[in-house]
Amino acid sequence: MSKTSFLHPRYWPTWGSIGLMRLSAWLPWRVKLAVGKTIGLLAWRFAKRRRHITETNLRLAFPELDEATRARLVRDTFVANGIGIVETATGWCRDPEHLRHRVSFKGEEHMHQAMAQGKGALIIGIHFSTLDLGGALHSLFFPADVVYRPHDNALFERFMTRARSRIFGKAIDRYDLRGVVRRIKAGHAVWYSPDQDFGREASVFAPFFGVEAATIKLTAKIARMTDAPVMPLIFHRNPDDRTYTLEYLPALVNFPSGDEVADAARVNAVIEAAIRRHPEQYLWLHRRFKTRPRGEAGFY
Repeated sequence: MSKTSFLHPRYWPTWGSIGLMRLSAWLPWRVKLAVGKTIGLLAWRFAKRRRHITETNLRLAFPELDEATRARLVRDTFVANGIGIVETATGWCRDPEHLRHRVSFKGEEHMHQAMAQGKGALIIGIHFSTLDLGGALHSLFFPADVVYRPHDNALFERFMTRARSRIFGKAIDRYDLRGVVRRIKAGHAVWYSPDQDFGREASVFAPFFGVEAATIKLTAKIARMTDAPVMPLIFHRNPDDRTYTLEYLPALVNFPSGDEVADAARVNAVIEAAIRRHPEQYLWLHRRFKTRPRGEAGFY
């Protein structure tokens, strides 16, 4: 699409959103947090459908919590994801070097050991609110490619892809399996997030927070096709709301096992353990339990 096409009035709101993201990326840190929290609280109050989805997810995932505690977690989730919007803007629009003093990295030795094998690596990412900022911070320590879902808006897609291509080595369409395999076999690390519901055909059902969840089979398939180590990566905003921690866990051992359900359950267990550290920072706003086993009623 030509640049002239993006001047059409239908793209004016998108230009406005991009402008606001660029502006928010340069705000002082305290102002940035205040803006993010305000966005989150407004969404919590007025985005009723997303609040219902979040409430449903948290009721399923944390049945042991009383109603008042769970209600606070719902609110905190919206606040964290509101902050995540300005964090994303910061990751996309600023040089990550200016945030080096705000990040600590644990488990770097695990990634060094994995890459020393010369087989590339498959990074298990997680849809925390800090996802894109986490990618920018990760680039300060390790290069990586990223698998992503193209945006339906052509202008925003171009903006997002250019931003991610600056952070990552290459942005790969999630449907481009050959591209993922080719990059890993060439010795690259590829960041891939397998924690969303991609539907029945692409998934098996495996436990996630004690609920049978449609879990994509592709993680084990890529590992089998490439023989690359699979590296769990955890990242979160610290309680001070000013610093961040990234952590590599050791590569998964004996993965894949050849049992699709067992492999999916293992990946889910790693992701669940990471979420339990800071549950409010996870993207509970999406319908993680949308696809149900045949004959079972939907939750939403």
